[in-house]
Amino acid sequence: MNRLFRTRAAGPLLALSAFALFSAHDVVVKMLGGSYSPVQIVFFSVLLSLPLAFLMLMRDKTDGNLLPRRPGWTALRTAAAVWTGVSVFYAFTVLPMTQVYAILFATPLLITLLSVPMLGEKVGWRRGGAVVLGLIGVLIVLRPGQGVGISLGHLAAILGAFGGAVSAIIVRKIGHEERNVVLLVYPLMANLGVMGLALPFVYQPMPLADLGAWAAMAAMAFVASLCVIAAYKLSSAVQIAPMQYSQIIWAALFGAIFFGESLDGATVLGAAVIIASGVYIVLREDSAEVSENRPVLETRTRTETGTFPRASQLGRFDDAPDDDPGTPQ
Repeated sequence: MNRLFRTRAAGPLLALSAFALFSAHDVVVKMLGGSYSPVQIVFFSVLLSLPLAFLMLMRDKTDGNLLPRRPGWTALRTAAAVWTGVSVFYAFTVLPMTQVYAILFATPLLITLLSVPMLGEKVGWRRGGAVVLGLIGVLIVLRPGQGVGISLGHLAAILGAFGGAVSAIIVRKIGHEERNVVLLVYPLMANLGVMGLALPFVYQPMPLADLGAWAAMAAMAFVASLCVIAAYKLSSAVQIAPMQYSQIIWAALFGAIFFGESLDGATVLGAAVIIASGVYIVLREDSAEVSENRPVLETRTRTETGTFPRASQLGRFDDAPDDDPGTPQ
């Protein structure tokens, strides 16, 4: 009995560990945001993730080149990764962590909406109602008309959630056609190029300690991604996907410890509504004959930032046969 429990608990526990590391990663982003532009943070985050990316490229045994088979969709996904990365990092630098996570938790809701036109998914009234409820939760967090006002940081978080949803849906749409290397390289190189062009205008000299913080970010993202991969191999997607919402707990804890942030009632209520709707969508997608594409369940990572290879891509390099360009994530 104990052995069975340990086996069943291993996947969710690994996922919880992964999202704790991702939250710690975001603490460093917020700390660096006090001294550096999001452009500089994104640029060096990508730069330090390149060694892992090149290692993955060397492991790719599929035949082909770097020309995308679906150039239009690849270009749109690349653009989404660029705007998502800088938007999410900016949001973390100016907003309380709990508010950023609450808004980013709307990503599965947006994935569900976008799956209709982009994947031909049929969304019934139950999942549709969950999406509407979740979007109401976002409005509760934003509190328009309540004297708080929607700041540029809030808009950046919304844009990041939308960009993450676009990226996830596109990978779901073309992942069975495109090579792993194409899905990996284009967002990273685009972020490096675009941020590199803007970097001279915002660059601030970096002491060795701050470079160490960037290195720590890369290490935490790497270990967290490996934990996500292992979690999905040990447990079903419906057990692992809801674990991402544990980040709100870490956000509250880290925000209080490192930044003196406090929870407000609207954020707590809105986050609870968003999380409830997201979990319901996950459970509905896992039901028989409800979803043909399972777009939310098969998005095996947190919100796209374009600064690090997605966990699902790391897994694809391990799992894809030599003659198969990969399976959809």
